[in-house]
Amino acid sequence: MATYLYRLGRLCFRRRRTVLAVWLALLIAVGGAAGAFAGKTSDEFKVPGTEAQATLDRIKDTFPEQGHGSAQVVFATDGAGGITAPDTARAVGEAVTRIAAVPGVSAVPDPYATGALSPDGRVALGLVSFDRVLGDITDQQRDAVRAAAEPARAAGLTVAFGGDAYNEMAQVDGGEAVGLAVAGVVLVITLGSLVAAGLPLVTALVGVGVALAGLLTLAGSFEVISTAPVLALMVGLAVGIDYALFIVSRHRRHLAEGLEPDEAAARANATAGSAVVFAGLTVVVALAGLAVAGVPFLTVMGLAASGAVVVAVLVAITLLPALLGFAGRAIDRLPVRRRATRTPGRTTLGERWGELVVRRPLVVLLTGLTALVALAVPAASLTLGLPGGGSQAKGTDARTAYDLVDRSFGPGFNAPLVVVVDTGGAAGPDRAVQGVAERLSGLNGVQTLLPPAVDEASGTALLTVIPKTGPDHADTRELVTEIRDQRDGLRTATGARIDVTGTTAANIDVSAKLSDALPPFVAVIAGIAMVLLALAFRSVLVPLKAVLGFLLSITASLGAVVAVYQWGWLDGLIDVPKVGPVVSFVPILLIGVLFGLAMDYELFLVSGMKEHHVHGMAPREAVVAGVKNGARVVTAAALIMIAVFGSFVFGHDPIVQPIGFALAVGVLVDAFVVRMALVPAAMALFGKAAWWFPKSLEKVVPRVDMEGEQLLARLEEPAAGAPEGAPADPDSGADPAGPGGDGATGDAGRVSERV
Repeated sequence: MATYLYRLGRLCFRRRRTVLAVWLALLIAVGGAAGAFAGKTSDEFKVPGTEAQATLDRIKDTFPEQGHGSAQVVFATDGAGGITAPDTARAVGEAVTRIAAVPGVSAVPDPYATGALSPDGRVALGLVSFDRVLGDITDQQRDAVRAAAEPARAAGLTVAFGGDAYNEMAQVDGGEAVGLAVAGVVLVITLGSLVAAGLPLVTALVGVGVALAGLLTLAGSFEVISTAPVLALMVGLAVGIDYALFIVSRHRRHLAEGLEPDEAAARANATAGSAVVFAGLTVVVALAGLAVAGVPFLTVMGLAASGAVVVAVLVAITLLPALLGFAGRAIDRLPVRRRATRTPGRTTLGERWGELVVRRPLVVLLTGLTALVALAVPAASLTLGLPGGGSQAKGTDARTAYDLVDRSFGPGFNAPLVVVVDTGGAAGPDRAVQGVAERLSGLNGVQTLLPPAVDEASGTALLTVIPKTGPDHADTRELVTEIRDQRDGLRTATGARIDVTGTTAANIDVSAKLSDALPPFVAVIAGIAMVLLALAFRSVLVPLKAVLGFLLSITASLGAVVAVYQWGWLDGLIDVPKVGPVVSFVPILLIGVLFGLAMDYELFLVSGMKEHHVHGMAPREAVVAGVKNGARVVTAAALIMIAVFGSFVFGHDPIVQPIGFALAVGVLVDAFVVRMALVPAAMALFGKAAWWFPKSLEKVVPRVDMEGEQLLARLEEPAAGAPEGAPADPDSGADPAGPGGDGATGDAGRVSERV
């Protein structure tokens, strides 16, 4: 792989204008396609195969309104006479009439006729039913419905719209610009030059632009969940900057060694580029592995983020070498600090840290493990759910409507359950529906039942059950289970069959399915990690240690998420819209994304340790050397990822915010505690045993020249007839590996230096 990347890097460097033109043309073409064919993303978290979704699909012809979008309209007043005062009732009635006349609205029952008035007489609740599915409701229709309620506002009433049609999800509010700014600062400090620091930012933005434009184009033909573009943006920016940083850092090191710019770029592409390709592959495999859960919207999210990573890798190994060609030796122009010169005997901070860990490996290991276990404790209380109106930012229309309904009618009115009663096998359909209603009304968790809607032709009735608790409460989930447990008894007693559906039941079913998918997904990811790391390092203990460290990072990150979003810690520092269950797909997304990033840091640190050990260093000395060479760039890469992911924490989106927080904490824990502390401590304790590999596997497991060791050995052997010191050309017909022919030897100091 290193040889091919060497040739590719040199070709892109020399044909830089062509490469740049191709990428710009691609960006313009995909952007134009997105403008012409982009579709609207979906906010519906549907999961085929769950009872709620299957039931909804079964009754969509009989009760089509159940599959259509809906909204709550809440009228509230503190005036004399309350909501029933004549002038107030007249204003509400006029608003309801005007809303019903909006094109696309199928019905708005009068709250006075249905009795949907709060016990305190201050609030009236109406249900707006649309004539199309949620994804087909336009912003213009939503705005028209809002405008139609103007008579009520003019009369001094508070009017708020909530429900599915007004829950705004997965919106980017510009916080990523802060992450980019912080990433720029980290790049400038790390690279010391504005030109060098600008290259990773430029390539990352090009990669994200192509990936997002392509995804939005596909949204015109396929259903794309609204969180998919945000996740692609988040992951694409982070890995795009990091991958370019690795290659630029190696390129500048080769320039400092005296190589010509084209040779430096080619070698950087061969060595750091190989690691980028390998690391990118692990991220893509992990994200694509989200399909294991069997949840379509999660599969789309994983594939969208995978696509962004693939583009980021392609940009890093093609466009970046071309830009290095334009920069030439001017890459160090516009310096912000003088480049440090190495003084013999002077140690770096990374080297001092490595020596400290190696001197006290057991202390460092136990301290780190204690901290991570303590942080992971809250994860045992993890509860999953999906966001609704109560998860919206305070002050939004949807949140105002949710809070008014919660206070005035009770939390259960925000969590209605729809029980479908099929009386086809009952002797008396009316008596069967009445019998089901009586049984359900007697359940402890039920506050009330609304009058049934009956389709005489099919013998199907809909009973709306109002729980005593809200959509996020554990008692509501228990009530859904309890109603379903009544199925056999009711079938015997009334001859009717019941099923539970509705938004609340669907969200409960989705969360349960995702929770069940976690163990097999973790097993798949752990297996992938073991195989990839065994290929990379030809070791048993190194992959095992890496997987255990990854699991520690995951549980610690989930513990932090539970503490903040479920328990309410750090309230005030982080503006959590509503404390409650964690978004159901955050854990599985965290595992998929963090796996690739964790393996990235593992590769960049441990491969350096191995190379130094292979070339004669004692195990503990090799650990120090590996930390010394990898600490600076791994630290910078982790800080950039934390900045990009963390920038999404300060938005108000109930889905994006916890995802950004989980990934930021995950990278922080994995990079600085697991990889920079626990890994070198464990490697020091393992000693030579770290590199033991069964002889039975030696012949079976292929060798992966990820670091380009064989390529560099060939390049450092003078080609036949070439001047002394001139690099060999791997494209030449002569065997550049020298007399040995295997290219396995070389200058350990040059070959093993990390990015």
